[in-house]
Amino acid sequence: MTSTIPATSAPKIRNRAALIEIIGGYMASQALALAAELKLADHIHDGRTTSARLAEATGTHAPSLHRLLRTLVSVGLLAEPTPGEFRLTEVGEQLRTDSPDSLWAFTRFFTNPTLFTSWQQAKHTVETGECAFDHVYGKNIYLHLAEHPELSALFNVAMGQESRVSAQLVADGYDYSGIRTVVDVGGGDGTLLAAILGTHQHLSGVCFDSAAGVAEAAGVLAAAGVSDRCEVVAGDFFSSIPGGGDLYIIKSVFQDWNDENARKLLSTVRAQMPAGATLLIVGSVLPDTANTDNPVMFYTDINMLVTAGGRERTESEFRALLADTGFTVEWCGHGAAGPFSLIKAVPAS
Repeated sequence: MTSTIPATSAPKIRNRAALIEIIGGYMASQALALAAELKLADHIHDGRTTSARLAEATGTHAPSLHRLLRTLVSVGLLAEPTPGEFRLTEVGEQLRTDSPDSLWAFTRFFTNPTLFTSWQQAKHTVETGECAFDHVYGKNIYLHLAEHPELSALFNVAMGQESRVSAQLVADGYDYSGIRTVVDVGGGDGTLLAAILGTHQHLSGVCFDSAAGVAEAAGVLAAAGVSDRCEVVAGDFFSSIPGGGDLYIIKSVFQDWNDENARKLLSTVRAQMPAGATLLIVGSVLPDTANTDNPVMFYTDINMLVTAGGRERTESEFRALLADTGFTVEWCGHGAAGPFSLIKAVPAS
């Protein structure tokens, strides 16, 4: 005698499974963190391997590692074509440290216990509006990074990895004719500017960020062959930025800050921009109504609230910030650079 689940029960079972999968999200994240720490992708990227061989290569307990590998299969990072044999998927290839599309450092930073500890105090943020990271560590995340060079270096590489694909899309997706000098405000390790200068040979540039932020920029720009057309400058963009630019780009920076600091940054830029210069903001723009189309934007928004006191913004919120600080928005291009939007603004007349 056999029994089947009534068809009327199927939606309830699917809904329960969906919720349970979300509940277990931290388990998937921790499995990913462990895979990155052990550099499993580096050991198996040449083809297929077994858990026993991986255990020997990583100094781990083979039966336990086997169970971790099967968990990684379940979330799409590995495949198990035959029992006990594993290979990387296209998603998992991004965990290779030597891949041109590597997100290994990005994975390591955003699964770091420093950030997880902040998330354990997320209730404090929701109850008070205060940044949980500041509450836990007594300082903001950027001061903390400045005091921890290894974590800061990992952060810089992570941001460069995250920017690599979108940087080329920005380089290809904007009209740079009539521009001579590009100033990348908050330019980090120079990944974006390297892509722009490498694509447009007539341009020169300035990569501007904090001393910790630009620590790796010279090497990135040199490797791209554009260091002879680019200057690396360290400073505080709340106080002053380099003058003389025709185009000022701010990519994925405003999400780090609350509205007060965002206005302060924009006011600094407005005061330093020469007549006729243009501001290009590159980053995520939230829809007016939340949806399931791109959950990463909403993850980023809540993560910035918890770990940095920042936020993602809608187009109308960006327009309000820019109007408050003396800018006029000429156009907004959503999806013009992959997951990013472009907002072009000029000083208000």
